[in-house]
Amino acid sequence: MIDIAGTELTDLDCERLCHPLVGGIILFSRNYADPQQLSALTAAIHALRTPSLLIAVDHEGGRVQRFRDGFTRLPPMALLGKLWDRDPAGACAAARQVGYVLAAELRARGVDYSFTPVLDLDYGPSRVIGDRAFHRRPEAVIQLADALGKGLRQAGMGSCGKHFPGHGYVIPDSHVELPVDDRAFDAMQEDIEPYRLLPLGGVMAAHVIYNCMDCNTSVFSNRWIDYLRNDIKFDGVVFTDDLSMAGAGIVGDMLARVETAYAAGCDMLLVCNAPDAVGSVLTNWQPDVDLRRGLRIESLIPNAPVKSWEQLQVDPFYRAALQTIADLMA
Repeated sequence: MIDIAGTELTDLDCERLCHPLVGGIILFSRNYADPQQLSALTAAIHALRTPSLLIAVDHEGGRVQRFRDGFTRLPPMALLGKLWDRDPAGACAAARQVGYVLAAELRARGVDYSFTPVLDLDYGPSRVIGDRAFHRRPEAVIQLADALGKGLRQAGMGSCGKHFPGHGYVIPDSHVELPVDDRAFDAMQEDIEPYRLLPLGGVMAAHVIYNCMDCNTSVFSNRWIDYLRNDIKFDGVVFTDDLSMAGAGIVGDMLARVETAYAAGCDMLLVCNAPDAVGSVLTNWQPDVDLRRGLRIESLIPNAPVKSWEQLQVDPFYRAALQTIADLMA
């Protein structure tokens, strides 16, 4: 999964997006000018290939929302957690509404998939998770993420739990450092529990070393990916977190990162904000392609009918959800 620099496709973008080793694209704020431009961009991307490329974005709510002007401002998930402390049923109803608005608005503009929900537990001191997490208690995270996922599915979008097996305990930000979680395996079971119990279409692995398992981050650890597949019985798509992050540097250059993550069992490898590295990987990487991985990724491409932006405005559930979100954000 690669990215592009601007708000329109260049000839080089089209060439790379048509490369057989590319299965998707992730969009960032720099790729967004307004809703009409986004619709045109996603239509152009979808027209490149059959089956079409998966178009994804980090659109969680709070401080991680790539498209803002022209989209509903979504609350940080911690607000739903605070509501859960007072009113669990009401919080779950609100989470479903938030998930629906999130997915319905993206799909109306041609975006297929958002890397959400965050399943990390809020231990407090993390420099990167914070209010992106629903709650400290796994039962709250499970209930709220399940409800949010129902809202996503109601709009025809899959879900992606992150960051497996849990990024909330460590303090460093894996974008700029390599975090190490030194807890015993038994002490991590609360973090892992949401992955056991939630119906997820995708899981994003963390750039964190867990000393209880091995000396690699979970992205590069066949032991963690095997555990996810064979113990947790997860059969969806395993994504790497962005392989350009500092936490991914443990295994070497970008080609080594891609090769190691694929060998560990990750299905889709994110190479973002590194156009030269993308060119090198597409030229030099020669994997034994596993067709099952491609079929998993294709399963995330929505096939449910999509409501247009105009249809959404008269959708009673959507309008009620907007009011709920406004109340949460007040």
